[in-house]
Amino acid sequence: MSSTIAKLGIPPVQKNDSQSLRIGIAPTPTHNLLAQRRANFTTLVESLEYAAQGETGYNFYDSRGNLKSVLPYRVLCTNSKIIAKRLSGLGLARNSRVALIADTTPAFIELFFACRFAGLIPFAMPVPVNLGSRAIYVQQLRGMLESSRANVAVASLDFIEFLNEAVNGLVNNELKWSGTPEQLDLLPEADVALLPNTPDETAYLQFTSGSTRLPRGVVITEKALMANLQGIVCNGLDVRFGDRCASWLPFYHDMGLVGLVLAPLAAQLSVDYLATRDFAVRPLQWLKLISRNRCTIAFSQPFGLKLCTLRARESDLVDLDLSSWRAAGVGAEMIRLDTLKSFAAKFSAAGFDERAFLPCYGLAESTLAVSFPDIGLGARSLRVDAKTLIEKKIAVRVQADGRKYNEFVNCGRPLPGHEVRVVDEADHEVPHMTVGSILVRGESVMSGYFNNADETARAIRLDGWLDTGDIGFLFEGDLYITGRRTDVIIVNGRNIRAQDVEELAEQQPEVRAREASAFGVSNEDGSTSVVLVVECRLASAVDRQSLINRLQQMVYMAFGVSCLVELVPPHTLPRTSSGKLSRFAARQGFLQRANLEQPVATTYTAG
Repeated sequence: MSSTIAKLGIPPVQKNDSQSLRIGIAPTPTHNLLAQRRANFTTLVESLEYAAQGETGYNFYDSRGNLKSVLPYRVLCTNSKIIAKRLSGLGLARNSRVALIADTTPAFIELFFACRFAGLIPFAMPVPVNLGSRAIYVQQLRGMLESSRANVAVASLDFIEFLNEAVNGLVNNELKWSGTPEQLDLLPEADVALLPNTPDETAYLQFTSGSTRLPRGVVITEKALMANLQGIVCNGLDVRFGDRCASWLPFYHDMGLVGLVLAPLAAQLSVDYLATRDFAVRPLQWLKLISRNRCTIAFSQPFGLKLCTLRARESDLVDLDLSSWRAAGVGAEMIRLDTLKSFAAKFSAAGFDERAFLPCYGLAESTLAVSFPDIGLGARSLRVDAKTLIEKKIAVRVQADGRKYNEFVNCGRPLPGHEVRVVDEADHEVPHMTVGSILVRGESVMSGYFNNADETARAIRLDGWLDTGDIGFLFEGDLYITGRRTDVIIVNGRNIRAQDVEELAEQQPEVRAREASAFGVSNEDGSTSVVLVVECRLASAVDRQSLINRLQQMVYMAFGVSCLVELVPPHTLPRTSSGKLSRFAARQGFLQRANLEQPVATTYTAG
């Protein structure tokens, strides 16, 4: 982690100077004197103006768990209006786009809401945490700026050099201003009235993480956002008086922004934040925040739970009390039951109740949430026969011991006002327990991708159904996700999940979790070969060849197909802005390394 940060030129995390202790600031309270409203607002600004009448707000902690800064909703509302008038002085047309590098700071949130007060459309750009080289990060920023046709761009002092470099290389430069929040503060306030937002206006753009293709700007209207927030607050979490949130999720990710910034505000809850890179270094600080502040709601991607499980020692559990945690949301990637079981086993001694697990399903194209199970039941799953699933695309429950099975986690039922369908390749709805493409329809679905009519037409059908790109099945009305359609490798008519190939690799002692990427490449004869790229630390040529042979043999035995295994140095595999491996980019990297601009011509055999 530290080497990656140094490579990118990012300043290291500063040691705590106890400033918050010296000046005696305290976190915003959990209990609010303001009567609670559960996201029943028409616009985001309306929800902030109501929350500003109370005492709750956002709290920011450093890597050692010390309170750095506090942003009560009343202060957020006041500051955002001031910044909105400065932005208005730039002479921007309504609905102009504003790019914000989304580090975990009060400044980002103030800028985000300032845009909405000013009638501008904000969008969050990622912070360079474990993204690879500086050039890749700058290229990512430049792509977002060009795709959005951004008119304003803002970055903190830590990241302004990256932004400047991205801006200088823009092809279609529509920027009128770029700089830091401090430079923005020097602009005069325009003498203008801040006009109210309407439900049909665009609230923000959410760039997809690009795990299988280049990022696209999802257009989320105020109406779609508020529908999703109400579904999360009322139906998904059943938010109540006395709830408090804790989060390490990045603000540029839909689960971090919508789920842990905007949803708590819409319910007037206080939130405690740990920056994502601080979580990566000290993941237990997140759990300590939950324990110390008696937080009740906290979400994580599965790998975050795994990181906590791996890092925790028995001595760490002594002073940890997780009994207040009633909604442990899990999402944003495939959920494996063994990850949840390991976490529960490790932290049950600290009062964690496995019934708090809340596996859910969502995607940026539906604002965030699509489905939730009933709260308080924990993670439920189905074991289905592996052979029948592969050969017939039917999920048949395993009845006898000894049969090979796949286990999938129950992701619940659609939010009110939303529908889920599972269809086959001919677009016909399939019976329950049959695997197919997942379609979603409802008020939270995006209006499209910004300035990209072709991609919008591919994603949204004429009747309003969104093609999620995910595959799964329905059972007794509940949704089970089995993978991504775009991550399915089709070899001789046989569907092979890339994730299954990667998990085979990760079972080897030489391969760490999240360091293998599988995908398909086309041969000259039109057939498809499976490629497995693995980050490897083995120095011996003999040991490396042994690993290659073993992986090829395992893939052949498991799926009946040949496989090319490529070993690459650590940190070679590209990742998305949310930290997930990008199979699309991994495939591009493989082809470039092999100098294969044309389809692969060689047939690979198992060793």
